Amino acid sequence: MTMEKRFYLETFGCQMNVVDSERIVALLEGIGYRQVEAPESADLVLLNTCSIRDKAERKVYGHLGRFKPIKAENPGLIVGVGGCVAQQEGQRLLDKLPYLDLVFGTHNVHKLPDMVRDVEENRARCLETEFLDRDTRLRLFPDRAPGESVSRFVTVMQGCDNFCSYCIVPYVRGREVSRPSAEVLDEVRYLAGQGVREVTLIGQNVNSYGRKEEGEISFAQLLHRVQAIEGIERIRFTTSHPKDLSDELIDCFGALDKLCWHLHLPVQSGSDHILHSMNRGYTRAQYLRIVRRLKEVCPEIRLTSDIIVGFPGESEADFAETLSLMEEVRYADVFSFLYSSRPETAAAKLKDELSPEIKQQRFGRLIALQESSSASIWAADQGQVLEVLVEGESRQGGGQLFGRTTWNRIVNFHGSRDLIGQIVPVRIKRVYKNSHLGDLQIS
Repeated sequence: MTMEKRFYLETFGCQMNVVDSERIVALLEGIGYRQVEAPESADLVLLNTCSIRDKAERKVYGHLGRFKPIKAENPGLIVGVGGCVAQQEGQRLLDKLPYLDLVFGTHNVHKLPDMVRDVEENRARCLETEFLDRDTRLRLFPDRAPGESVSRFVTVMQGCDNFCSYCIVPYVRGREVSRPSAEVLDEVRYLAGQGVREVTLIGQNVNSYGRKEEGEISFAQLLHRVQAIEGIERIRFTTSHPKDLSDELIDCFGALDKLCWHLHLPVQSGSDHILHSMNRGYTRAQYLRIVRRLKEVCPEIRLTSDIIVGFPGESEADFAETLSLMEEVRYADVFSFLYSSRPETAAAKLKDELSPEIKQQRFGRLIALQESSSASIWAADQGQVLEVLVEGESRQGGGQLFGRTTWNRIVNFHGSRDLIGQIVPVRIKRVYKNSHLGDLQIS
């Protein structure tokens, strides 16, 4: 009788990594592995990693260090790393970490079963980080992942051609390629048939979907076709590069009733000088025109964004421009980061004269401004009855369920599990920093 094999998987980073991890789970289950919750009880330990910032990369090395004593106790344990750090570091990971068995890059998830077998049978250390050609990538887009869920990610494209000066994505994810729309729509129909009610279309820059594929539809046209699929009740998408946000796509927020009133639109800086140095491809004025048009088409829309603090050459005046843009836009939330140099990027060659103390001081000012804005925006929900798509049991426990509003805000409330998958009215009775508490309004 063959003993059951077990694997432990940790995922860092963006939605693309989440989708890759779903695929990893399916591939490993296909060769007889079962997922477990603790590395100590696993025969195979994997990290699916992110290298978008230096802190994320260092976190990966820290986590890998946790597995060294586990492997010392269990020499047969297989330890592997995938994702963007694996793509970036490659052989250096194997050189630095002698207890590491396999490293697979962002284009090589499909090779994982063979790599695992090679380690099992030959105790060979495996490395696969080659970029695939365009046709092969199109054939290997993520398959439909198993499992029950109300909301799912659907990959529509991979890679990026923008080469923002601070960003490592083109170097670890490769150039942009769009998945055929027929495949995307087939997957959404399949998911709808499995009980999925919300899909989030994902890619490094979904706004440029289809532009490099002869005869392919635009992203706005793709949204219209997803809207027509029976069973899907909500549509989201991420991530959007402002320079590629067309009027046709903006109009979708007024024309499509399934498209949620939320858009993540990374600005990175409010200064034209810094935006130019970042190679973002738009000006402050152009970004603000986009924001105004979005609010004209969909007055209820709430925006979130990414902002980098302390980019090389950022003056106090540049930073003040960022704060003033935040005040004008009034983001519902902002994901802010201290600049960290990434290898191979153009910005890595720029002279960084800002002291860590100045960067941290600016970071604190930005956080304080955004917390005030966020508190004001979310406080407006208190007392309102909002439509919530129920996703499952709440982590808060106590028999609560959780779901999300059209603005992607988590709401916890008491209700029957029979409501999972339905959109229900919930009156918001308390607003917290990261979620709402409500009362179900079904009699």
